[in-house]
Amino acid sequence: MRKSAVAIVGRPNVGKSTIFNRLVGERISIVEDIPGVTRDRIYAEGEWLTTTFNLIDTGGIDVGDEPLLVQMRQQAEVAIDEADVIIFLLNGREGITAADEEVAKLLYKSNKPVVVGVNKMDNPEMRQEIYEYYSLGFGEPYPISGSHGLGLGDLLDEVVKHFPEIDSEEDREDTIYFSLIGRPNVGKSSLVNAMLNEERVIVSEMEGTTRDAVDTHLQKDGQDYVIIDTAGMRKRGRVYETTEKYSVMRALKAIERSDVVLVLIDAETGIREQDKKIAGYAHDAGRAIIIVVNKWDTVESSDKAMREFEKKVRAHFQFLDYAPIVFLSAKTKKRLHTLIPSIRTASENHAKRIQTNVLNDVIMDALAMNPTPTVKGRRLKVLYATQVAVKPPSFVVFVNDPDLMHFTYKRFLENKIRDAFGFTGTPIKIFARRRQ
Repeated sequence: MRKSAVAIVGRPNVGKSTIFNRLVGERISIVEDIPGVTRDRIYAEGEWLTTTFNLIDTGGIDVGDEPLLVQMRQQAEVAIDEADVIIFLLNGREGITAADEEVAKLLYKSNKPVVVGVNKMDNPEMRQEIYEYYSLGFGEPYPISGSHGLGLGDLLDEVVKHFPEIDSEEDREDTIYFSLIGRPNVGKSSLVNAMLNEERVIVSEMEGTTRDAVDTHLQKDGQDYVIIDTAGMRKRGRVYETTEKYSVMRALKAIERSDVVLVLIDAETGIREQDKKIAGYAHDAGRAIIIVVNKWDTVESSDKAMREFEKKVRAHFQFLDYAPIVFLSAKTKKRLHTLIPSIRTASENHAKRIQTNVLNDVIMDALAMNPTPTVKGRRLKVLYATQVAVKPPSFVVFVNDPDLMHFTYKRFLENKIRDAFGFTGTPIKIFARRRQ
């Protein structure tokens, strides 16, 4: 289920990055007392009470025709377009400026919920001047201090009130949702059409034709699927991504809604650094993953060539060693029949549960094969393990001291669990906990 998105918007030097870092709990955005330091949108997950959301930091919106200012304004406009709710941030020490009024005009046109935050209101006397900001026409302004963390709770209470209701998707239990992500022009839309065997999605050689996530239903061998096609992910900071209304956020929303993510690679152009970054989004989200090498018809497609290409994929995507690799051609439909079974298997493994007694038999066998390590004279004792979640499968291993569980031994246990139960296509998580 996708999270709501919140964009922090305002003219330069009002404290957007400071507020952003406060809300996500870490210093992600660069913070300098120089206008215009944040030149692109930055994304992170925020949380308030029991609600998580995607937070977008933006470059300041400013008037002027300098190329950098124009680009920053375009980037902010895309962030506004992506957001469900907008935090309009102002500098309480300077009052409403002409630049603030220009930002307000832009926000009026968006027809999105806007919550006004007046930053740098560090002491109670300054808060007496808050009434000036009612004149902007967005309702109650909230005095806050990013540097001291004051007033952010009241601001977030108001922001969360405006989150849209997300469809519950009651058919999810029996339906497999999968998305296609990858660089522009790797053949995502062509692959959707090939699977559907009809022209249900626009196909074009022009990069970036698909501009938003598109859901398409598919039924195969009695199983219902929903295909989420996404716009090709571009490198950040490219000006033309704005004119296409494209952004990484839309792909992230598609990943959040997916059970399985297909990471598409172009066999003709080979593996790029951007491919790894894109795959990292899905891996970090804990989704089942299949690496799809498309356009296999354009290269030498012998078994030897396939093995060599697979070696390259494994070398570049070491963090996806659990992900199967499917070679195919969306254009000729060669080997296309191998994809749907891989998706179904990955989805089943993503939701697989293991009985506690069976799991512990495997853990005990692993301990007998490779005894636990000793750290500074203390030996790790593994007491028992249990599965606590699915999608992805997550296990808690109860031990005498979690600090003694080295990541290499955790990796060993993961490999033994995979050997015993499969889990092809899905990440699994192992947590060490002290038994109370």
